[in-house]
Amino acid sequence: MRFGDFVAVDQAAFEIPGGGICALLGPNGAGKSTLMKMLTGLLAPSAGTAFVEGIDVRRNPLAVKRVVGILPELLGLFDTLTVEEHLLLCGPIYGLSAAETRGRTDQLLHALGLEHGRHTPAAQCSHGMRKKTSLALALLHNPRVLFLDEPFEGIDPVTAHTIRELLVMLAGRGVTIFLTSHILPIVDRLAGWIIVIRGGRIVWQSPANELTGSLEDLYFDLVEPLRVADLPWLGLSQS
Repeated sequence: MRFGDFVAVDQAAFEIPGGGICALLGPNGAGKSTLMKMLTGLLAPSAGTAFVEGIDVRRNPLAVKRVVGILPELLGLFDTLTVEEHLLLCGPIYGLSAAETRGRTDQLLHALGLEHGRHTPAAQCSHGMRKKTSLALALLHNPRVLFLDEPFEGIDPVTAHTIRELLVMLAGRGVTIFLTSHILPIVDRLAGWIIVIRGGRIVWQSPANELTGSLEDLYFDLVEPLRVADLPWLGLSQS
């Protein structure tokens, strides 16, 4: 994927099995969000091909959007709409009846702990509430593939646990989950497939159970080695 002279994603070739959790790892600026936008039809690739559930993303991005759920980097919420209004608005867009939309909305708000804030405008929600609202939108139409951009960033432990358990349940029911995260311990517990990207190129991909060492060791070896700098002036009392 090119942006002028800058190549954000270059020759990223991979195939992941359906019905599991795949983690895309890499530093900031590695191309994770760009790759996810291309796979979900939000950004047209400048070259190459991509298929999601057998659907050509370049030729039929609308069909891809029908079968995927997306938790985007910027969450995509409207400040003046309440948590509940977001779901009630989007249900009919996916072809759900009013009754289906209402029923699924109530169930999602309960499952994600959003019932108490259902009438709160997005602008007044905490970051965790906004993230869970966006996740509820991604799940509303029962997608076959779920794309999650940093689902665990900036949220409290209870919310993180709720989302982890939900993802495990979905994967067990055959939903394919493709997520990015910088929180390696969570990825280590969840993911059955690991892809590492650096400088726009895939530098590692394998089932998680084929790692020869820890996930952290793999990341530091392939992506960015640990740096510990001594700043001798820090921590010294001033006279």
